[in-house]
Amino acid sequence: MRKKDHLIKAIAFQGQIRIVAVDSTDVVQEAQTRHQTYPTTSAALGRSLTAGLLLASMLKGKEKYSIRLSADGPIKEIVVDATALGTVRGFVHNPQVDLPLNSLGKLDVSGALGKNGLLVVTKDMTLNQNFTGQVPLVSGEIAEDFTYYLTQSEQIPSSMGLGVLVNPDHSILSAGGFLVQVMPGCSETVLQKIEASIQAMPPISTLIRQGKSPLDVIGLIASLDSYTVLENIPVSFQCTCSKTRTEQTLMLLGSEELKDMIKTQHGADVHCNFCNEHYVFSEDDLTRLVKELVAH
Repeated sequence: MRKKDHLIKAIAFQGQIRIVAVDSTDVVQEAQTRHQTYPTTSAALGRSLTAGLLLASMLKGKEKYSIRLSADGPIKEIVVDATALGTVRGFVHNPQVDLPLNSLGKLDVSGALGKNGLLVVTKDMTLNQNFTGQVPLVSGEIAEDFTYYLTQSEQIPSSMGLGVLVNPDHSILSAGGFLVQVMPGCSETVLQKIEASIQAMPPISTLIRQGKSPLDVIGLIASLDSYTVLENIPVSFQCTCSKTRTEQTLMLLGSEELKDMIKTQHGADVHCNFCNEHYVFSEDDLTRLVKELVAH
């Protein structure tokens, strides 16, 4: 029986290679349900969410990554936030894009996102320290784009694999990914072994569909070499919004702005792009917030 979504970090070949693998099926299903994405968009958003989880596995504490892919395809833009704690959230500008299968008979993610665009990654290291790197998209297939980003901006030779399989009813059959990174001093022999094992592997989404776990995927990549598991963490789609936080945001508008909303809109309907939640505030709710502001 398939376990809940989780991510495993490991090292192999005496510390020469770092491997991360994740089963993100439930994460992508949650995103599909919340945003009602069509199959091609589900694949694009699902790959991006999975990439976010893989990248964030390298962070510590309360650090997080904010990721933005923008291009000239009909999807236009994908935005993802991922934390070191295994949580991720994200949305796509146009969720209901679906294209014919590409020449390989697969969902045309590159056609939906576009090839002319940028991948922008911001690392929030807390204490007001941010690092932002950006690269042009190299294929629009997302895995190749993140691989290029890691090699160029992070200066870490890497290989990322991402996959999402969608059922005819638009639900998610399987989703997952892996990230392989070469550590300093890695031998050419080990590199050749890793490259051969990745090329021989079925797509990651196929492995997950077949019941393979992230640990199984790591074993395939390490080609049965001994490896050491460093961490096994649950992952989930989780937004940081709430009714309370939304109230706090409304109060930042000030009492006069809130009074105007009461007069002209008779309330407020606040929408969270990341999780598609709506928070409805009545006239009485806004009046209460005004009173709290005046009291302070």
